[in-house]
Amino acid sequence: MQIRQGTIADLDDLVLLFDRYRTFYGQQPDEDLARSFLLDRLRHLQSIIFIAFFEGQAIGFTQLFPSFSSGRAARTFILNDLYVAPEARGKGVGKALLAAAADYGKAVGAVRLTLSTAHDNGAAQSLYEGTGWIRETTFISYNLPLA
Repeated sequence: MQIRQGTIADLDDLVLLFDRYRTFYGQQPDEDLARSFLLDRLRHLQSIIFIAFFEGQAIGFTQLFPSFSSGRAARTFILNDLYVAPEARGKGVGKALLAAAADYGKAVGAVRLTLSTAHDNGAAQSLYEGTGWIRETTFISYNLPLA
């Protein structure tokens, strides 16, 4: 397995994975939307994407969005997306992608990575907790839908 930072050259592979990720969360398949969204993020340096390959086949990705901690006056990242193709699950791909994200964050001086997952996604919760992520109990999260 190879993990590397994704670029615009990886867009075709990323679009397929990202579209599958979105449909996992109940969105309608839309590769054009996936391509446009990812291309904008990469062109404008608005996200960092790591992509996993096995024998030349893209099998997973994670996407980090830059953020900041006002309290710590430091850089953080939101690990917004993690997806491993069903046929590649249980083989350490998710763990390797999380490690790549953490290594990147440390290398650029970030003080924290943050993520959220669905309450009923026990497999993801086990992965996160098994790789050193700490369940947040201090804060309550809210969302304000704008569209």
